[in-house]
Amino acid sequence: MKTRTLALLGSVIVVCLVLLTIQTRGHASRTADLLALVTTPVQKGLAVVHRGAFGFWSTYVDWKNVRGENRRLREEIQRLRVEALAVTETAEENRRLRRLLDLRARLPLETLPGEIIAREWGGWVRSLTVNRGRADDVRRLTAVISPDGLVGRVVDVRPGASVVQVLTDPASTVGAHLLRTRAPGIVEGEPRGTIRFKYMARDGAGLQVGDLVVTSGQGGMFPRGIPIGRVRAIDDRGAALFSYAHLTPVVDFARIDEVLLVTGDRMQDMTAYFPRGG
Repeated sequence: MKTRTLALLGSVIVVCLVLLTIQTRGHASRTADLLALVTTPVQKGLAVVHRGAFGFWSTYVDWKNVRGENRRLREEIQRLRVEALAVTETAEENRRLRRLLDLRARLPLETLPGEIIAREWGGWVRSLTVNRGRADDVRRLTAVISPDGLVGRVVDVRPGASVVQVLTDPASTVGAHLLRTRAPGIVEGEPRGTIRFKYMARDGAGLQVGDLVVTSGQGGMFPRGIPIGRVRAIDDRGAALFSYAHLTPVVDFARIDEVLLVTGDRMQDMTAYFPRGG
């Protein structure tokens, strides 16, 4: 290593002496040309390396900045999505509550608003639990309604909650009639979680798909004229005493969140206070 260093130093000294000798003898321009011949390729190479290194570093910095910006934008998008969902949920809740309060304000009935806090499932909704109970003077067989129509009746009252039997429960029966023809019958829950309108064949001759079935008010449990469901299919049993119409409930029992419990007089006709459109 030491020998190489001495050799390199000696070479540099020799080159310097040669160049100095050439310069003192009046050959300065040739010396400059010779130096340029040696140093120019080196300078070009250094310039290429510098440009390459600078370009690589600039690319790396840009890539790093873009990556950070993408991460920040993804976080921003996720935050905006969460906020949008919260706003949508709040707006939907406000819409539901406004409908419920509007119905309560225009009904000529004493009602008590309640919130659904639990659902009993058996492949479909069989009952709902409302956050109103004995402490709110709720009584068994209280009618439960929503802005769309009839939900069911209270079958169990507890200190702070009540259990509501919905129309799709197989044990549920409600006196009803067709709104258009007044043909009377009974709405029954079915084991598969649907409801049907049972009527005497001679009374239901004009039954049509799309007809609205409402409560008849008979028996005094439910006020008259509350929508129950629309005829989806007709099971005409010919000469049999009874025929059936399968109904689509006007209330979505799986999605309902707020209800009204009818605590006052139930003898009035409610037909004019609920929507009739298809």
